[in-house]
Amino acid sequence: MSGWLEMVELSPGDAGGLPPTVEGTVITVGTFDGVHCGHQDVIRRLVKRAREVSLPSIFLTFEPHPLAVLRPESAPPLLALPAEKLEVLAPLGLDYVVILPFTPLLASYPAEQFVDVVLRGRYRLRELLVGYDHGFGREREGSAEVLQRLAVSRGFSVQVVRPVGTADEAAVSSTKIRRAVSAGELGAAARALGRPYSLSGRVVAGAGRGRALGYRTLNLEPPDARKLLPPQGVYAVRVQTPDGMHDGMLNLGPRPTFGDPEVGIEVHLLDASGDWYGAWVKVDFVSRLRDTRRFADADALRNQLDQDERDARRALTLAPVAGNLCSSAGYDPS
Repeated sequence: MSGWLEMVELSPGDAGGLPPTVEGTVITVGTFDGVHCGHQDVIRRLVKRAREVSLPSIFLTFEPHPLAVLRPESAPPLLALPAEKLEVLAPLGLDYVVILPFTPLLASYPAEQFVDVVLRGRYRLRELLVGYDHGFGREREGSAEVLQRLAVSRGFSVQVVRPVGTADEAAVSSTKIRRAVSAGELGAAARALGRPYSLSGRVVAGAGRGRALGYRTLNLEPPDARKLLPPQGVYAVRVQTPDGMHDGMLNLGPRPTFGDPEVGIEVHLLDASGDWYGAWVKVDFVSRLRDTRRFADADALRNQLDQDERDARRALTLAPVAGNLCSSAGYDPS
C-alpha cells in the first residue's frame, strides 16, 4: 500500500476526521459490493488522479447495504462483508477508506444535500470519480447528469468512468457476479472479481466424523447470514491458514449419510495437518466437484472422498495460484 489506510465510521452529524491540513480530496463513493474489476478500475483511476493533483484519495462506502435500510426484503446477499472488502482494498494505494453508516436520515438526503453536507462539508471534495451507473441521494437521484450540474455550481469536477467488461465484452456488475456464484460458476465469478470467490471464518470443533473416515476436517463457524454462499456441494478450494496457504476440498451442506440435516462448512486440507482450532481462515473456492448426496454407509462415503480428493487435486493443478486477475485480463486503467 503506497499511502496509508484508515477506517472511519461516522454518523451523519459527526465531523469528518480529516486532518486540518487537508484542503481538498479526490473521492469515489458507492456500495462497491465485491470490489470487482469494475470497482478496482475506478479505484486505480482515483489513486492515479489524486497523486497527479497532490490530494488525498478517499474511498467512501456504506454499511449496511443501502437496500437493507430502504427495502430489506430486496437487499441482496453480499459478495464481500465489510472486513472482506477492507482486505481487498488494502493493497490498492488508497489514503482513506470511509465506511459511512447508512441510516434512514442519510437515506433522506437529496443528492444536493449529500454533496454539500457529506462530500464537500465533511470530506472537502475537490474532484469526484464515479462509475457510469452510479446514483446516490434520495431515490438515487444523484445521477451523472445531476452531479455534473452540481459540479458547475459548487466548484468541483466530476469524472464518470466507463464500464469494465469481461472477455465477452459484458459489463462487470455485482448482480452478474451474484448470479454466477449462486449457479456455482466460480470461474466466471473469479474473472469478474479479479480473484477467487471466498469466505472467511473461525475454526470450531466438529463431530469428529472426518477423522474417523481418514479425512480430518476444519469445521468453520456459520458465516454472517448476509454472505452469499455458492450452492451446496463439494468444492476444490485453497485455504489461507495462520501458517500459509494449503490446497483442500470442502463440503458445504448437510451430512445426509449420518442423518445430519444441519448445513455446515468443513474443509479437508491436502498434504497438511495441524491444530487450527480458534484460528481465522480464508477459503478460496476454485472449482465445484459434485452435489452433496447420501451414501449407503461410511465405507461408500470414504470411497467417494477418495475420488473427491483425486478430483480436487486435478482441479487445483489446472488452476494455479494467481495474482489479481483484473490486471491480467485486459482491464486498462489508463
